[in-house]
Amino acid sequence: MQDITLPAIMAQLSVGLINGCFYAMLSMGLAIIFGLLNIINFTHGAQFMMAAFLTWIGFTQLPEWLGNQGMQLNFWLALVVVPVAVAAFGIVIEKTLLKRLYQLDHLYGLLLTFGIALIMQGAFRYFYGISGMSFEPPELLSGGVDLGFMFLPIYRLFVVVASLAICVCTWYLFERTRLGAYLRAGTENPKLLQAFGVNVPLLVTLAYGFGVGLAGLAGVLAAPVMQITPLMGANLLNIVFAVVVIGGLGSIAGAALTGIGLGLIEGLTKTFYPEASTVVVFVIMALVLLMRPAGLFGKEA
Repeated sequence: MQDITLPAIMAQLSVGLINGCFYAMLSMGLAIIFGLLNIINFTHGAQFMMAAFLTWIGFTQLPEWLGNQGMQLNFWLALVVVPVAVAAFGIVIEKTLLKRLYQLDHLYGLLLTFGIALIMQGAFRYFYGISGMSFEPPELLSGGVDLGFMFLPIYRLFVVVASLAICVCTWYLFERTRLGAYLRAGTENPKLLQAFGVNVPLLVTLAYGFGVGLAGLAGVLAAPVMQITPLMGANLLNIVFAVVVIGGLGSIAGAALTGIGLGLIEGLTKTFYPEASTVVVFVIMALVLLMRPAGLFGKEA
């Protein structure tokens, strides 16, 4: 058996923390969409992938298209522009397709979003193939810090800090503000809320766009540290759905805490028992469902 050293453990924990941050952001978006629209959004992984590709295109393809080799999309600008663009794309889907299914069985929304995800993956595979692409993080965030027991890349530290800040702000918005109260009320009794003059359909659309925007923001942050492929979102989505189930469907705080925790557990598993790292999340999901079907932070029916 290979010796397990402290640097090896810390390296895997750092990778697990990075993955956990992506799990948290994606699962929070899913929890928001399910909690407000009662739709299982299978396009979430494809929207994450779309954001990563748009960021890569801005850094590599945009200069060629504009005929200016020295021009490229600024990373800080991409953190704003790309999530907004992906959210706008999601809003178009919601206004044209999803809103027709709100009164129908959940299965229809699941099938529709799954079909849209396959179309998106196929389109990007047709134009860019299946080989992974990547690019370097911005110069300001390049390099790393030697902590003695490990070398910590600055960009990875930035991803962790930014993701935690985004998760806290999202939780505060939905749980501690008047807008969040309106959104929660809209899920429980939309007709009563609309009787008080609140535009419930607009709230639902904005909430869906916000959830999709979280996937887009995660995609921008992931672009410099992951291989960008048409299936990168689909590979994460299975775990993210497990995170949402473990945390509790519709629980925003549960999605964030569970995502980060499971990322760390996955990292430790890769250190001590690598063969189980691909299934440990699903084993935990099965155990949680046996003991608490509503999830760790979900409300019992």
